[in-house]
Amino acid sequence: MTVTQLESGEREATSSKRTPPAPRRRRSFAVHFAHYKWLYLLLLPGLAYFIVFRYGPMYGVTIAFKDFVPFLGINDSQWVGFRHFQDFFANPDFPRLLGNTLILAFLNLGVGFPLTIVLALLLNEVRLTILKRTVQTLVYLPHFLSWTIVASLSFLLFALDVGPLFTFLNGVFGTHVDFLSNPNWFRPLIVLQDVWKNTGWGTIIFLAALATVDQEQYEAAVIDGAGRFRRIWHITLPSIRSTIIVMLILAVGQVLNTGFEQIYLMTNALNRSVADVFDTYVYFVGITQGAYSYSTAVGLFKSVVGIVLIFGTNWVAKRFNQSGLF
Repeated sequence: MTVTQLESGEREATSSKRTPPAPRRRRSFAVHFAHYKWLYLLLLPGLAYFIVFRYGPMYGVTIAFKDFVPFLGINDSQWVGFRHFQDFFANPDFPRLLGNTLILAFLNLGVGFPLTIVLALLLNEVRLTILKRTVQTLVYLPHFLSWTIVASLSFLLFALDVGPLFTFLNGVFGTHVDFLSNPNWFRPLIVLQDVWKNTGWGTIIFLAALATVDQEQYEAAVIDGAGRFRRIWHITLPSIRSTIIVMLILAVGQVLNTGFEQIYLMTNALNRSVADVFDTYVYFVGITQGAYSYSTAVGLFKSVVGIVLIFGTNWVAKRFNQSGLF
């Protein structure tokens, strides 16, 4: 036997030793599954929810490319391609709807998102446990109120001539402004409602991230003479930067989802010019007028834009050497 044949035989033997047989992989997976079977069992309800209520209805999105007739069904309706999308982009209402949606979305994002971080930082600095828990409970409570209750409270507080805030603000500034029907006040009211209802609840994730910050860094900063604000700026914020970026990416992906209930309840005939957004437009066109295919195309457009924004924001974060969502 030559040297070459010996070396070839040794390589084959080595490769056969390194490559584990398939049954071993199956056995290892079976052992892994048996060890974590209860965790997989807990995963089943979540999977069932997403399959039934999220992925299953996606089949209905095909009516955006058809002239859907309920009596014919989805399969037998005529295929029209991108005609509904072309009609939507050519619609004179499209620029107004896009502008209203983006303005409200970026107002909520620009005001609500920083306030969530600021509130979490303030709560983290409270050292008295009873006070901290009391404040947390008070700022969490509005989240559990429905938008119907929030809108009803707004109507009571700003009611024409009798609302407490209507009387107070107009008395201070010497005006007589109907805040509920004035188009100039629609967006501030929406932002204030969103801040009051959701800011406290949004602090939960940031407070959880703040709990993981190494306390020894604060002790070292105190020894070096750093004040409270310097500790927040140089230790706290950098420590939760990855959490802030992930939450920002998710928030940007929801830019076009301004919320149907809140906008619908606060809309009236006098402020409709600034109140109409994609969510309410889909309702009025799809439900009240029966344009199912057209309204589905509008909703699909929103979803595609949201996906693009998520991937785009994640890409920007990666470009700046920050941890993204994926």
